[in-house]
Amino acid sequence: MAKSQGRDKTPNVALSRLVAESGASRKSLALRLRNLCEQAGYERKYTHASWSNWMTKGMIPDPPAPELITRLLSERLGRRITLADIGMAAPSTAHADTGLAFPRDRGQAVTAAAEFWSTVDRRTVIAGAAAFGITHFTTPTARWLINPADPVETTLGGRRVGQADIDELRETAEEARRWDARYGGGNWKLSSVNACLAQRASPLLSGTYSEPIGRQLFAVTAELARLAGWSAFDIGQHGLAQRHFIQALRMAKAGGDAETGCYVLTTMALQALIRGFPSEAIDMAQGAYTHAKHAAAPRVLSFTKLAEARAHGKAGDAAAASRALREAEDLMSAIRDDGRDPQWLEYYSFPRLASDATEIHRDLKQSKAALSWSTQADAMPSGQYTRATGIRLAVTASAHLQLGRLDQGLAVGQRALSILGGVESARAQDYLRNVVTSLQPWAKEAAASTFIRQSRTVLGHTA
Repeated sequence: MAKSQGRDKTPNVALSRLVAESGASRKSLALRLRNLCEQAGYERKYTHASWSNWMTKGMIPDPPAPELITRLLSERLGRRITLADIGMAAPSTAHADTGLAFPRDRGQAVTAAAEFWSTVDRRTVIAGAAAFGITHFTTPTARWLINPADPVETTLGGRRVGQADIDELRETAEEARRWDARYGGGNWKLSSVNACLAQRASPLLSGTYSEPIGRQLFAVTAELARLAGWSAFDIGQHGLAQRHFIQALRMAKAGGDAETGCYVLTTMALQALIRGFPSEAIDMAQGAYTHAKHAAAPRVLSFTKLAEARAHGKAGDAAAASRALREAEDLMSAIRDDGRDPQWLEYYSFPRLASDATEIHRDLKQSKAALSWSTQADAMPSGQYTRATGIRLAVTASAHLQLGRLDQGLAVGQRALSILGGVESARAQDYLRNVVTSLQPWAKEAAASTFIRQSRTVLGHTA
């Protein structure tokens, strides 16, 4: 096999997309490349395995092979292909707006999303990606609200996409959801979501598929992108998370799926809330509900109203928070086993609603109501929803401390500390820090001091 230059073992998504678009087998590509090398006066023994190494491991062949690959693919695709197009140009810093685009045209949207996903696990660095900017949500939100669902038609491109491809993507998403709930956004399994977006979903979006398959493909890709964003969000990579959420919203729109779009926009509202923008979060959640209320299932709409209630609670508007929470409860009661209930939101149940209601009332300084809601959330299985259970206990501990109940606060806080100690989540650590902050009036007392000292192990620094 001909020698290739070393490279970090990250896939060359750009090359994979073009190969998929060409519809050619790796064996036929290898044969044509050998012919071109011979014509150029070079003897190279490239095989289908060579192409596999370039595509899946990011290896780069010695000159003049990269230039000849561009020529080969230009012949196949009928347009000029460059070294940058095949991912074999010198690594560089991607533009600061990579991942923030929300093109009106569906084809441009697929290209923009693929470009972003290809940067996440490669040496290319997104300049400024660490920063979250609330204004970055303005155009995506506005364009989704104007038209939440694009028309979907049969698409002709690379290889044909079938139901088996959709099922594979769904299985990846389902496994990622389970691991995220148990171990947090920093668990190693969730890195497979980024790889799936870049290596599997992206090439499929440029394939050939019918209208029904296309709808499913964009919907599951949107959920994968949302999961990638949630993972980044959970470990504190807010700029990266924001970019994933924007691409998820665009994929949902491209698939004509207002329900998935509603869920993604609600997730974006939650990020805005956590980043300190409750007013914007309220607008986003209300917009998501209004534009999807005739298309989304009750469980999805309930989740959206709950997010709105959380934002009102953080803003200190008790009356508005109560109204939105009541609507969330009513919608939860309207859930029926009629085939419309989405499996990807099955984790959102009444105990989960009660868990978030605990936080809403804690934020409003309605501590007794918070403790009452926390009791109703006890049915949530801690082994399955480890992070959510630990966060709810941390919120409950702070509610006890609001009432001056040091012993109860420490007892519940200790349980939260024990549970969250095994979860890789910067967000969960923030909830524990809130408990530590609430303990400051008792910092000189032995029991409180012991808890603060124990928390340092989980928080990784002096609490």
